[in-house]
Amino acid sequence: MLIDHFPLVGLQLTTPRLQLRLPDQEELAALADVAAEGVHDPAYMPFRIRWTELPPAERARSVVLHHWSLLGQWTPRSWKLLLTVFLDGAPVGVQMLKATDLAVTAECATASWLGRRHQGRGIGAEMRAAVAHLAFAHLGATDLVSSAFTDNHASLGVSAKLGYAHDGIERHEDQGRLRVIRRLRLTRQVWLQREHAPVTVEGLTPCLPLFGLPDHDSPNTTA
Repeated sequence: MLIDHFPLVGLQLTTPRLQLRLPDQEELAALADVAAEGVHDPAYMPFRIRWTELPPAERARSVVLHHWSLLGQWTPRSWKLLLTVFLDGAPVGVQMLKATDLAVTAECATASWLGRRHQGRGIGAEMRAAVAHLAFAHLGATDLVSSAFTDNHASLGVSAKLGYAHDGIERHEDQGRLRVIRRLRLTRQVWLQREHAPVTVEGLTPCLPLFGLPDHDSPNTTA
């Protein structure tokens, strides 16, 4: 069975409303359709890589190719876990958790997108909180980092809700103009001091070597 060779297909995070896991082929197609429908207001670009400017069919295909490419490039030293987010059994977006040399750095980073018609309902905060729980309670992370353009109020609002602190800025050229990114950092200490919706993690133990960790769950399970 595939799960015997690649146990990540059995990893699942469950929150009160959501499931986060790898999609099967038909679910990946449905996720691509969500991207084709639109991810943000066309008048505003929230991403450094402007993939959402592609025509709908190409945008959908890019979602499929990106999913496959990240799995194909996976190593225990450097990995990007791109989980599809399901609401009522249907894909609504993706939530990434990524790290390099996690066992040494104890730091993970996040990225995400959510279909435009599903925004404004608190889903973005709930799905990022789910991977924060995975990182802090099960993967031994001490820090979780994120970033957003200074005018990306939705993303910055999610970070503020979860307790992230300012961690500096980056200046970038974007089509001939300056855009500033705000870096953000959430520590396990701050995370433990806040209340969160419950998260259930299933199928993790056989995945731990793929995260570059010993094949037993982290003792930091109080998050």
